[in-house]
Amino acid sequence: MPAEAANSGAEPPGAPRERRRRRGRARARTEALLHTLKRSRRVKANDRERNRMHHLNAALDELRSVLPTFPDDTKLTKIETLRFAYNYIWALSE
Repeated sequence: MPAEAANSGAEPPGAPRERRRRRGRARARTEALLHTLKRSRRVKANDRERNRMHHLNAALDELRSVLPTFPDDTKLTKIETLRFAYNYIWALSE
């Protein structure tokens, strides 16, 4: 009995808990609504990724414009641009 008094109505650690109802934003959603939400989230994520890549490519183009390359008509790849920039900065600092 003293152990029951210490628990004061609490369930034993292994007992299943009763689920509480959520309030506020969590509502029962229909399949159509879930599909629409997932699609809109995917469209927004795609837009963010497209903008991120656009800015990254613009930054790499700007970096390419200040790097001295021998044949001006060849475009360096992204990794070549980064490696070349690293080596160029290292050479300037030596």
